[in-house]
Amino acid sequence: MSSTASSPQRVLQPGGYNGNDSRTSSTSSSFLRPELESSETEEAELVSVSWNQDSSCFAAGTSHGFRIYNCEPFKETFRRDLKNGGFRIVEMLFRSNILALVGGGPNSQYPSTKVLIWDDHQSRCISEFSFRSEIRAVKLSRDWIVVVLEHKIYVYSFVDLRLLLQIETHANPRGLCCLSHDSDTSVLACPGLLRGEIRVEHFGLNMVQTVNAHDASIACMTLTLDGLLLATASTKGTLIRIFNTMDGTRLQEVRRGVDRADIYSIALSPNVQWLAVSSDKGTVHIFSLRVRVVGEDSDSTESAALLTQQTYSNSLQGLVSPATGTNPGSSLSFMRGVLPKYFSSEWSFAQFHVSEVTQFFAAFGSHNTVAITGMDGSFYRCSFDPVNAGEMVQLEHIHFLKTDNRPR
Repeated sequence: MSSTASSPQRVLQPGGYNGNDSRTSSTSSSFLRPELESSETEEAELVSVSWNQDSSCFAAGTSHGFRIYNCEPFKETFRRDLKNGGFRIVEMLFRSNILALVGGGPNSQYPSTKVLIWDDHQSRCISEFSFRSEIRAVKLSRDWIVVVLEHKIYVYSFVDLRLLLQIETHANPRGLCCLSHDSDTSVLACPGLLRGEIRVEHFGLNMVQTVNAHDASIACMTLTLDGLLLATASTKGTLIRIFNTMDGTRLQEVRRGVDRADIYSIALSPNVQWLAVSSDKGTVHIFSLRVRVVGEDSDSTESAALLTQQTYSNSLQGLVSPATGTNPGSSLSFMRGVLPKYFSSEWSFAQFHVSEVTQFFAAFGSHNTVAITGMDGSFYRCSFDPVNAGEMVQLEHIHFLKTDNRPR
């Protein structure tokens, strides 16, 4: 598989998407023509939703272009409606003016084999990458542009577009790949060559770690911001596992349910105390984590990266604050090893119910809140009690495509 990339003049410019950004001006670029859609005559169809790297915003790819939304407070901060179709992939770079765009969806005239790096500050496409097969995903960090194809991943330098690495993977139709976003670590995780295997690239340490995560194929994965923890689910969808990316050891396993499910999203809270999972069963589950980093005060990079696991009985000792709850288990968990495995499982700490007929994607907000976006155009914000397990409380519900909350 070959790829080509054009050379940019400048990559990053000041500016970004914020609550006061009301720019709707069009571009004179040969890629995006200044032909604004008449949204009054035809309603945009939602093609994709994706969080930015810190989940403070999300991008919505539509049949007419794309829109950017701020989560707290909820507000549409920017939109671009175009006559020549929309985008199947809209990847943000934090809250900056840089986006990666890949065509797709109803009547899109933009190819699904080309990544366009769009600078909204300059209102033009500053670089592009062309491939011979459909692009499954694009991931951005301050250092990299990562393009995911079904059997291969390309890693480029953001500064000069130089190809840094090509990775062969197991069949990856979901475009699974995740990056760390901490200034002190450079980690990439993606499917390995074998089913159920995950490859972890520690670029700063010049090290590759293989994680044997599941027997079945990988369905979903995510990294902590520093890339030291990896959470995964398989196509079976019953268990979510948390691994140490330094040595591949499994640190914790939680159970979403007993029946097979399609996992849509996994999110880890910034303080690494909570994990959120959404699936086609119509429930967003919150789990309490009991893993921690040891040697945090040490000057040694290696010791700072070592992760440890607490046993269930002493999981509150030095791991999480006394005000934080633990995942419930079965009353028969004392018969571990005798009864089937699910009797000794850790189940979710809190739950929130959504529709089963559409995909929903969860992310953590501030102050024990969770934001949930759906492919039906729904946005929820709900809260959970960190001490007492149970149902989450809905704080907000917005139909973001239908609500006239565009910038003015």
